[in-house]
Amino acid sequence: MLSASYNSSLVFLSFLVAILASYTALNLAGRINSLRGKNIFGWLTVGAIAMGVGIWSMHFIGMLAFQLPIPLSYDFKISVLSLIIAVLASGFALWQINRPQLPITHLVVSAVIMGFAIAAMHYTGMAALRMSPAIEYDIFLFIASIAIAILASGVALWIAFKLRKDTRHTKIFRALASIVLGGAIVGMHYTGMAAANFPIGSICTAAADGIESSRLTIIVTGATLAILILALLTSVLDARLESQTAKLARSLADANSKLTQQTLHDNLTKLANRGFLEDRLKQMLADATREKSRFAIMFIDLDDFKTINDSLGHHTGDLLLIEVAARIRNSLREQDTVARLGGDEFVVLIDIIDPEDAAPVANKLVNIINQPFQINGYDFCISSSIGVAIFPEDGVTDHDLLVNADAAMYHAKNTGRASYRFFETSMNTNAHNQLQFIQDLRNALKRGEFYLDYQAKFHAVDGAVAGAEALLRWKHPTRGIIEPDDFIPIAEKTGLIVPIGEWVLNEACRQMRVWHDAGYSTWKMAVNVSAIQFRQDSLVELVAATLTRNRLPANCLILEVTESTAMYNVETSLLVLKSLAQLGVEISIDDFGSGYSSLLYLKRMPASELKIDRGFIRELSHGTNDAAIVAAIIALGHALNLRIVAEGIETDMQQDFLTSLGCDTLQGYWMGRPVSPQQFMHEVHAMSAAKIASH
Repeated sequence: MLSASYNSSLVFLSFLVAILASYTALNLAGRINSLRGKNIFGWLTVGAIAMGVGIWSMHFIGMLAFQLPIPLSYDFKISVLSLIIAVLASGFALWQINRPQLPITHLVVSAVIMGFAIAAMHYTGMAALRMSPAIEYDIFLFIASIAIAILASGVALWIAFKLRKDTRHTKIFRALASIVLGGAIVGMHYTGMAAANFPIGSICTAAADGIESSRLTIIVTGATLAILILALLTSVLDARLESQTAKLARSLADANSKLTQQTLHDNLTKLANRGFLEDRLKQMLADATREKSRFAIMFIDLDDFKTINDSLGHHTGDLLLIEVAARIRNSLREQDTVARLGGDEFVVLIDIIDPEDAAPVANKLVNIINQPFQINGYDFCISSSIGVAIFPEDGVTDHDLLVNADAAMYHAKNTGRASYRFFETSMNTNAHNQLQFIQDLRNALKRGEFYLDYQAKFHAVDGAVAGAEALLRWKHPTRGIIEPDDFIPIAEKTGLIVPIGEWVLNEACRQMRVWHDAGYSTWKMAVNVSAIQFRQDSLVELVAATLTRNRLPANCLILEVTESTAMYNVETSLLVLKSLAQLGVEISIDDFGSGYSSLLYLKRMPASELKIDRGFIRELSHGTNDAAIVAAIIALGHALNLRIVAEGIETDMQQDFLTSLGCDTLQGYWMGRPVSPQQFMHEVHAMSAAKIASH
């Protein structure tokens, strides 16, 4: 037999190619597994070619490392055939490991098929030498090489199947597995080479027209490394691009989800908002109409919520709304809809079978909300009024159902509160009256139905007139005089208080200009500013423009702001108050003592006077707690260089007591009721005449 030898450099190179081919194959397997749709076929093709070329190249480099004492060359067509076998075997392997399951029986059958294919590739490549006489094979080593090929194929398939999904340590495991698989492939090849025997006198018939070995070594090695590295880089870069794309898609999905959340949900309570409610209500109407079923709509309004907002501030009110929303949501089923319309109004939609099924739910909501709340150390007991309307009995459109549920809610509020009421046809009259009242209020300003009365304010020491407070009145064309308590809350709720407040400010300044021209330049006009007016960005500009329009000195105007309004968003309120003070307008803190009474913020406010809440004046007498509180407020105000105004004086005892405590200005029915401008001047002249007569 001819004596064979090996080029150690090429042997080592074949081992490196085997490792690189194995890693590329494992990486491509993972890449293909992550794909969906049409891209899989393209990547299977690319993977089969890259993997097949890698395995074939390893075998071919190993054969090129094999040397005999005769010239060797390789038949081109047979060599290409062995390459095709390697590519087909690789494609089969990649297809197998990307199936959902790889049971043991399937693994064994696949390993046998792939092992025989690799052996066929190897021995076809050997046949490309076209030896004469033919190569003689050691049967034992021949069988051993096939067995190694089958075993290596089985191990490769199993490892590739396990490592096809990218996890935290996948790259490390693939690198280690590549060394193992590379060694197995090399072992199979050189076992097969060892099985080959070349008789003395053998010649290579391909030497005359085949591919010369040295040139083939360079071409095969260079092309193989280029293909493997290119395939590996393409896989890595594509995976990274897909990862970045997936990350971007997730970011966009998150942003879209947040945008949808903000668009369809209330920012404060995270409940559904009006837009979401309208869509859900339309959907329930369509479903109930088609299936001839029922559902209930419940309109919930908190009782006296405005009192909490005004006394403890909007921050506390917001926290209370969040707690109420959570209680409502947690007391209902997952499929029920809860929405916040705004303010302290909520709406609930529930599927029912019979109208009576809504009663236990409404009663549960009333009781749940009626339970005490604890917020910022305060204990609250708040109740709710709930109106219930049923589809289709109480309406077949979303508008009718909402209006009727709202009407039922107002009926519950007007008949005791802390209760629920089902809609009745007679309630439509009340709902219509409510809507008509709002429409009349909207038109009252256009029709000139508002007017101002003026209540005098007196210096406590000498009883002289210090000025007046402008008080809004509404003379309805059919209902007569409507009290402020009956229409101002509705004006605030609908936002109509803003244009009405502008009219009041201008009319009061106009009247003050008249009195100023008449010689009463020391008088000051007090005008109330509602919480909604105060939060308008244009308030300072409005006041400045009104003073200019009426040619009125700024120090003739006092703006009365309630304590709770001034304490809402304190830093912003301070900026507004300071801007008003810079105009020369005086600031009065109204209803002092009913809310925060915070010295920390009071000393920072550019206020000119404190107006004691009339609640302390009403029960005023020596030795009571109210007397002590009033005395403390007066002392506090004087310490801060503030004038003290007491309103609601109804007896001479109250007048004398407040004067003795050092109160600066007095106001109340005992001293003068709100009257028209003409009557106001008539009473002033009468007082002057009485003083002259007494002297």
